[in-house]
Amino acid sequence: MNIDQNAPLAARQEIFIAATPEQVWAVQADINHWADWQPDISTIKLEGELTAGSVFRWKANGLNITSTLEVVEPPQHIGWTGDSLGMHAIHIWHFEPQAEGTRAITEESLSGWFPRILKLFDENFLEKSLAASLKTLKNRVEQRT
Repeated sequence: MNIDQNAPLAARQEIFIAATPEQVWAVQADINHWADWQPDISTIKLEGELTAGSVFRWKANGLNITSTLEVVEPPQHIGWTGDSLGMHAIHIWHFEPQAEGTRAITEESLSGWFPRILKLFDENFLEKSLAASLKTLKNRVEQRT
């Protein structure tokens, strides 16, 4: 699975987390509890098991999103596609073991008319969003270990 490098918005960010990939995975893959620790998410529901092909519906930053899990490879990779008004997203997470922890890498692309408008107002919107998501994940995981 790859993001769309030709999308109006595409970005990659990474961070070191002082926890094992399994500990990071346990938090990131617990989709039904994202709203407990991600302030931009107000509701979320995984329909079925945590497996490729399963759908989850959520509301983030006021947008209703329907996503489909495309890659579920514990504890290294999880990725999904998502659709919202005027937007198609591809979002991938990688967790690589490092000495004393995990390197968490996230990549995302946003295509459609809405990302084109976002880019006009802030061409670094997606980079900042991914960096904030990584910091939030890091804080949540490290608080639990």
